[in-house]
Parts: sequence; structure tokens; C-alpha cells
Amino acid sequence: MYTGLVEELGSFAGRNGERYRFNAALVLSDATVDDSISVNGCCLTVVEMGDGWWEADVSAETEKRTALGLLSEGDPVNLERCMRYADRLGGHLVQGHVDGVATITHPAPDLRVAVPPEGGLRRYLVEKGSVTLNGISLTCFDITDDDEGGCEFSVALIPHTMAMTTMGTARPGDPVNLEVDVLARYVERLLGQNGAVTDDVRVRHD
Repeated sequence: MYTGLVEELGSFAGRNGERYRFNAALVLSDATVDDSISVNGCCLTVVEMGDGWWEADVSAETEKRTALGLLSEGDPVNLERCMRYADRLGGHLVQGHVDGVATITHPAPDLRVAVPPEGGLRRYLVEKGSVTLNGISLTCFDITDDDEGGCEFSVALIPHTMAMTTMGTARPGDPVNLEVDVLARYVERLLGQNGAVTDDVRVRHD
């Protein structure tokens, strides 16, 4: 579990098959093999590490569902260590399980993102609700729907976020990993998609 507050701007060092290597410093200060690190919002497991670098195995399924497979050597990446139970939750609860790949349509600071209809992610996006883009906890607003079931929304980026993450240099057409608020998924499950409490979760007082 993560907070969506990026700790370090690392870089992609290359790959050998399913093994990806990343350059980093801060997130490795107390890391060990088997620890989890978020890379552009994707939860990866440290399988090997050295001075200023670490590696993770990225499955074909992860490459299919995220934008990690599109990384080129030297590309910057947003890094965050998994949270501890004693940590402050400055962003929102982020799982590191990417729901889909969106596309930037307008650059920062007035960043705008297009969400494809695949996966039905539109229903989890609400005005002033939480969303994660490339591992960054953000608030979406000005949501506009398209005719195919997708949508676009905006996020406001402060100068600090632009300087400390990949969003400051992102350009129209760039892919971004998107994770919706997990709480929205649980609410949907509890209430049912029609907004009514389903029988299997109804509290009974017999």
C-alpha cells in the first residue's frame, strides 16, 4: 500500500527480458530484497539491488496492463516505498495495482488526461475525487464524457509536484498509468451498481 506521494525521481536503466533495472538512491536507503517499490504507480518487488540500482521482474500481464513496457533507457520514473502503518497518509490509499493506461491531452500545469472506455473506469471518477496517475495522488475535476464511454478530466499540479515527478515534463500523447480510488470499488460492491444494497452484504438484525 502507498500514499501516492512520490519520494524520488529515479530513472529506467534498461531491461533483460522480464528483468527491469532502475536507478535510485533515496528509496534504497532502507530497502531489502522482497520489499515493494512503486514505479510510476506499479507495485514491483525488489529481487536484486546494488549501489544506486535495483531490479524487479515484470510479468507479461503487467506489461500488458501498464505503460512500463513503453519505457526507454534513461526515462524518469516516479518512485515511492510502501507505507508503514505508523506513517502519515498525506495522499490517499494507493494499492499500486494499475487499472488502465490513460493519455495526456494537455500538459502541466493544467494537466488533462483522456481515459479510454475499456475497463469501465469512468464510473469510479467523481468531481474532486482522488485518482492516481503514474503513482501520484491527485484530485480530478472538470470531467467530460465522450460518446464511447470514456472521458477526460483535469488535475491541477503545484510547482513542487511538477518539479519532483514526471508530470512536469509530460507531453500530449504520453501514456500514464491510472489507478482509481479503491474505496470507490468497495462502495460499488457494497451498494451494487444500481445504488441499492445487495442481499449478500445487507446487515441483518434477526
